[in-house]
Amino acid sequence: MKESLVNVLLVGSGGAAGAIARYGVGGLVHRNPALADFPFGTLCVNLLGCLLIGAGAGLADGRQAFSPEARLFLFVGVLGGFTTFSSFGYETVALLRDHELLRAGLNAGLNVFAGLALVWFGYNLMPGR
Repeated sequence: MKESLVNVLLVGSGGAAGAIARYGVGGLVHRNPALADFPFGTLCVNLLGCLLIGAGAGLADGRQAFSPEARLFLFVGVLGGFTTFSSFGYETVALLRDHELLRAGLNAGLNVFAGLALVWFGYNLMPGR
């Protein structure tokens, strides 16, 4: 029980830090009027999150640089709060690395196309829009 509470606190505190960082990075980008006509803030957060999870996973896998607790805090917590898109990217690359091409394609397709379809569906479910 104590170990699971510690894990929850690691993920929760990392998630809070990641969400605050997301708000900050997105805000920095959106302050530039030249970037106002496209969701560049979200794009920057997603791309930066992908870079960071890739670099972190490379360190973790190649050099065993992170303890399991640090991985929970950084990868699930901070980067999960910053952007879940980085987790999606990492998991898809892991499938590709394992030569699971069909599963990688299915993961990418379902996340992108089913996700967009469900946003549209949920939006249209609401009355008075």
